[in-house]
Amino acid sequence: MWEEEKQTLLQNAKLRLLQMHFEANAGHLGGNLSCLDIMMTLHHRVMRPEDRFILSKGHAAGALYVTLWSLGKISDAKLKTFSADDTLLPGHPSGVGIPDLLFATGSLGHGPSLAAGLALAAKHKGTNHTVYCLCSDGEWQEGSCWEALTFAVHNRLDNLVIIIDQNGLQGYGRTEDIISCSDLSPRIAAFGAAIERIDGHDLPAIETGLTLRHAARPLVVIAETVKGKGLYNAGLMESHYLPLTDEQYEAERARLAGERAR
Repeated sequence: MWEEEKQTLLQNAKLRLLQMHFEANAGHLGGNLSCLDIMMTLHHRVMRPEDRFILSKGHAAGALYVTLWSLGKISDAKLKTFSADDTLLPGHPSGVGIPDLLFATGSLGHGPSLAAGLALAAKHKGTNHTVYCLCSDGEWQEGSCWEALTFAVHNRLDNLVIIIDQNGLQGYGRTEDIISCSDLSPRIAAFGAAIERIDGHDLPAIETGLTLRHAARPLVVIAETVKGKGLYNAGLMESHYLPLTDEQYEAERARLAGERAR
């Protein structure tokens, strides 16, 4: 049953994400689509009510809002205010009115430290919850991420799961061209964290990867993804910033609607 249900959920979420960004004339659609499969699987299939989630890659706020909408936590009317004046749903998550939001994010590199702090607090309190943190690969050029990883390994935070959306693109080009890195796995493994590599668009692989645990070590899940997955400009830099034109939106909406009908 879940196989059919999850496909319907995902197609509806993708259509709603597309509509939301088009109506707001907002960019960052590519980075939202590279992590939407992860976000939906995490919230619908993996996280328990007591678990915590931090969206470190705050520019993927749209994927978070649509996921919360799919859970019935954000109304359709509120989605229509996305990125508008006086909205409770800005382009980077902040402020009040967003269910389960623990921290404002958007300035990259802060999420892993916040998540590690929550995980350590849970250890001290003896509470049984897991902290999940979703990052972009580009933000691991920030020194704060590596400091957080060192801290997490030292404190044996096996209740911390960091997910890296490794789509290989960032604001100014390919990560490989900007900082000579196409795969973060060996660098992170050298710090002593447990590593799992998954296809970030394979739903069973996502669910399995996010539920693994390694005794006395934080888990870093490297999700290989495609920026703008499913769009006409998938895997291209233009999916990062540029909003859709009327013609592009209609074509993409029709394609997604056709996939949902199948």
